Amino acid sequence: MKIHFHKYQGTGNDFVIIDNRNATLSLTTAQVKWLCDRRFGIGADGLMLLEKDPIADFKMLYFNADGRESTMCGNGGRCMVHFAHQIEAIGKTTTFNAIDGLHEAVVTGDFVRLKMIDVAPPEQHEAGWFLNTGSPHVVCEVADTEAVDVQKTGAEIRYSDAYGEGGVNVNFVSIVNDKHLNVRTYERGVEAETFSCGTGVTAVALAHATKQNLSSERIEMTTPGGSLAVSFQRNASGGFQEVFLEGPATFVFKGVIELL
Repeated sequence: MKIHFHKYQGTGNDFVIIDNRNATLSLTTAQVKWLCDRRFGIGADGLMLLEKDPIADFKMLYFNADGRESTMCGNGGRCMVHFAHQIEAIGKTTTFNAIDGLHEAVVTGDFVRLKMIDVAPPEQHEAGWFLNTGSPHVVCEVADTEAVDVQKTGAEIRYSDAYGEGGVNVNFVSIVNDKHLNVRTYERGVEAETFSCGTGVTAVALAHATKQNLSSERIEMTTPGGSLAVSFQRNASGGFQEVFLEGPATFVFKGVIELL
């Protein structure tokens, strides 16, 4: 079976995207893993299916590179919105459904502003701040992100008993100033550092806001793959609403592949 795909990246976080609005494609875990393989397949941090939804413009179905369906992906959501706009499935604004609920987004050229879910107050864990921004994250503040062994330390926290079988994503952050942070992320499902992580930088920004007691701000973050920004409003309980993830979503190439 031949399938048409598009390859996208959002600050180096890359994805295979397939239009499945006709509902003819059902991928196995092994097939998703093969399509994401960088040596034997197309190569990506994850794979997404664009599908019809009864209440929104479309539904986003996301799989990690290990082949398993996963929780929300912020950069993936931004890339999916840009893809949907490019194939004229949506206009410049949209509401779509994902595993964590409805999201709104606006496309401006190759820039996508995505509304994330409301986030509960961060919890202080032994490893760092814990938040669920659509996916579970731990935020660890370090003096210098470049000095961190992200693979080793990230894996240790990800697989620690504290986070059970599901594990957790791990973010390392160093502070440039109150409005600018450096971030590196170890992603579960990829089981390695990725060039950036949308739900991860969102967690980093909100953890930073909690520590610095910021009520409303736009924080810029530098990742290995480029720059992202997160804006938010902090509520009286210490949680967050009106959370937006902003950054580029870039088409890389498209093609046809024989599905094994």
